[in-house]
Amino acid sequence: MIKTVIFDLDDTLYNEIDYCKSGFHAVAAFLAEQHDSPPADCVFDAFWKQFSEGNRKTIFNAVLDQFGIAFDDSLIRKLVEVYRTHVPKITLPDDSRDVLDQLKTKYTLALLTDGFLPAQQLKVQALGIEKYFKSIIYTEQLGRDFWKPSTAGFEKLLQILNAKPQNTAYVADNRKKDFIAPNKLGFFTVQLIRPARLHTKSSEEPDAAPQYVIDKISELPALLEKL
Repeated sequence: MIKTVIFDLDDTLYNEIDYCKSGFHAVAAFLAEQHDSPPADCVFDAFWKQFSEGNRKTIFNAVLDQFGIAFDDSLIRKLVEVYRTHVPKITLPDDSRDVLDQLKTKYTLALLTDGFLPAQQLKVQALGIEKYFKSIIYTEQLGRDFWKPSTAGFEKLLQILNAKPQNTAYVADNRKKDFIAPNKLGFFTVQLIRPARLHTKSSEEPDAAPQYVIDKISELPALLEKL
């Protein structure tokens, strides 16, 4: 019988691609204020073209080169900081809100999320979801070594919530890293596959596969009832 449900954040409760767009808009606006920079819309379009073509590591460098803007490591670090610390323009989808409203009356809810701390905290605040969770674990606060697939964050939540693994479900999206730790600990694991999700790769780790897969978050309450 499930008593506790732990959620991942990005691409589980909302579409992470919306955050990426928000971040690139913020960086584009920042650059547009600088001397000899193109308009913000032009810079954003260039960012989005790079992102859509699969560039995930050197977007800023590529776009600055494209526009002939001189840069050094200091400017790149500043753009990364703007991206990670901007107040995101993201909203909680109606289906996620409906499910959280439904589940909060039946289960203890918690959130566990990887990622850089200011960014993850700002996402949670922008989505307005703090009220749903008895506890939120930002694994960055535990240390970079304790990001998923570390079991540390999950073990800490079990301790805080006085929960048992066999009565706990973890709902997430990323088959490469999300399910390894909770599977090892004896959780029920559920993968939510959003059509616009960013992470589609799998892992060859023996514990990487989720036990259950759903295509819509609205399917979650019925699944939890069956477990």
